[in-house]
Amino acid sequence: MSDIISGSAFPFSGGLRAELALRNRFWAHNHPHVESYGANPVIIYAPEDGRHGNFYEPAYTAIIARPEWIRRFDKIHAQGRCLPKPQFEPMRKWRELDSCMSSDALLMNVFCTPEVIASPAIRSMMGIDSEAEPVFGWKARVPLQNGRVDRTEVDMRWGGLLVESKLTESDFQCREASVVEAYRDLHEVFDCDLLPRVQIRTRRRREVIEFAEEFTQEWEPPCEGADDNARAFHAEIEARADAEQPWLPGYSGYQLIRNVLAAHAAGATFCVIHDERRPDLREAWFQVMRAVNNVDMRVRCKALMWQEIVPLLPAGLREFLEVKYGIAEPGCVAVTPEELEAHGYGKFSPGVRK
Repeated sequence: MSDIISGSAFPFSGGLRAELALRNRFWAHNHPHVESYGANPVIIYAPEDGRHGNFYEPAYTAIIARPEWIRRFDKIHAQGRCLPKPQFEPMRKWRELDSCMSSDALLMNVFCTPEVIASPAIRSMMGIDSEAEPVFGWKARVPLQNGRVDRTEVDMRWGGLLVESKLTESDFQCREASVVEAYRDLHEVFDCDLLPRVQIRTRRRREVIEFAEEFTQEWEPPCEGADDNARAFHAEIEARADAEQPWLPGYSGYQLIRNVLAAHAAGATFCVIHDERRPDLREAWFQVMRAVNNVDMRVRCKALMWQEIVPLLPAGLREFLEVKYGIAEPGCVAVTPEELEAHGYGKFSPGVRK
C-alpha cells in the first residue's frame, strides 16, 4: 500500500483553522451541528429542511435543485468515524462538505449562487467567455507515459477554466518522483530542475515474518470506542513503523503539477483560489508556476484570492463570507470573532469597517 507522509506544516494553516473554528462556533448557534473532539473543535453541520448551516441559502437551494451538484455530497468525511454521532439524523454519515473547514464548500458557496454565475463582472474576472456553468469535481484525463490517463479530479471546471480551491489545507501534497515523472507531458510543460523537491517516505505493509505480532495493526485506525490507552499503543506501533520506512525522492506541490498538466491536456486555463491569510500557499504556487517553461501554458496559469472576488458578489453573500469565514473585500477588516461575541452579529454590515 502507498501513502505519503509529508513533513510540511505551516503556522498560517493552524492560525486560520483556529479562527474559522471560533467564527463557526458563533455561526452554528442556529443550525444543527456537532463539534469535533480536541482543543479547537471543528464545526460539522447537518442539513435541515432545505437549508444547511455550512452554506449560503441561495447557493444551497441551487445545489439541491441540480443532481450533478448535489452529488458532491456523496463524498464521506475522511474522519467521520472519529466525530460525534448526529442526534438529529442518526443514520446519516458525515460528509466532507459538512465541515466548516471545507474548501470545496467555500467554492460552492460562491460559484453556486445564481447571481454569481450570471454576473458579467465575475465572468470577466475569471476569464469565462461562454455560457457554460460550473462543473464541480470535474474528472480530467491527464495522459501518462504508458498510454493510459490519470482521472484527476479538479475542484471546478467553468468553461475553459480549471480551479483549485484552498482554505485551511496545509499544502498541495507531496508524491514520489516515480509517480510525478510518469506523466507524459511533464518535461514538455515543466523545467523539472526548477520544481520543488522533497524527501518523503512511502509506507508499505511489512511481511508477517518482519513484525509478526503487530504487522496487521501498523496503519489501521483504532476501532470505534477505543480508549486512550489503546490509541496510545496504536500510535506507538505506527511511529515505530514510520521510523523504519526508507526516504525516497519526491516532488512537493503535486496537486499543482497534476492540475497544470490537466489544463494543458484540456487546452484550459488553471487558477488557484486561496485566502490572503495563506501566503504560504501563494508562495508554493509561484514556485511551481515559475517552473512552467511552456510559454502557452505559462500565460494560462494564474492565482486569485477570495478577498479579490468579494467586491463583485451580492451583498448577502458578502455578509455570509465575512461573518462565517472572515473574508472581506480588500481594504476592509472583517468583523472579528470577539466582536461578534461581544456585540452580536446584527450590528455589523459587510464592507463598512475600514
